[in-house]
Amino acid sequence: MTSRLSKAQKRRIIELLSGLYPGASTDLRFGSTFQLLVAVMLSAQCTDRQVNKVTEKLFQIYSSPEDFAGLKEEELAREIKGVGLYRNKSKNIVKASRLLVENHHSEVPKTRDELESLPGVGRKTANVVLNVAFSAPVMPVDTHVFRVSHRLGLSAGKTPEAVEKDLTALISADLMGVMHHCLIFHGRRVCRARSPLCGECSLAELCPSKGLY
Repeated sequence: MTSRLSKAQKRRIIELLSGLYPGASTDLRFGSTFQLLVAVMLSAQCTDRQVNKVTEKLFQIYSSPEDFAGLKEEELAREIKGVGLYRNKSKNIVKASRLLVENHHSEVPKTRDELESLPGVGRKTANVVLNVAFSAPVMPVDTHVFRVSHRLGLSAGKTPEAVEKDLTALISADLMGVMHHCLIFHGRRVCRARSPLCGECSLAELCPSKGLY
């Protein structure tokens, strides 16, 4: 849909969102930047809650890039069967771990290009790691962020990258980290994919999608 909001109205929505979910952060549980990377890779097409169930046991056994690099793909696959696409994720995590050990001194790189050079790491995964681990002013766009941004009139972009571009132009660098999570929280709790709770939404008066669902 085409946004009917002014820039001032969009910024007011951002302001209200930040007040609704103060201190919003990822629900994924991890003990290191590397573990965050693994958790985010596991989270594709899977809930954070399910990922946490798997990693709670997984990270007690394997915690470092060296640990994962030493695994065979089928060994890791058995450990992560609780998440979707586990065979492909196992292959990518093992290969990415070996590259971290061989090329990055077992450290997770701090640039998007280097992160995206790792198997199984796309733009969204790279942005989540940059946002959460390194407080970089980037905007990861998942299905919640994409949907909520469209419904609230913050972006009319047809691709995740287009929505990302619109949001980064709209949101100040100091709010970028928390706003990613605010949009996710709002998408999960209020602006749900099916049957959004428009009657309970604090943003309803500004929302161009009010009454359409």
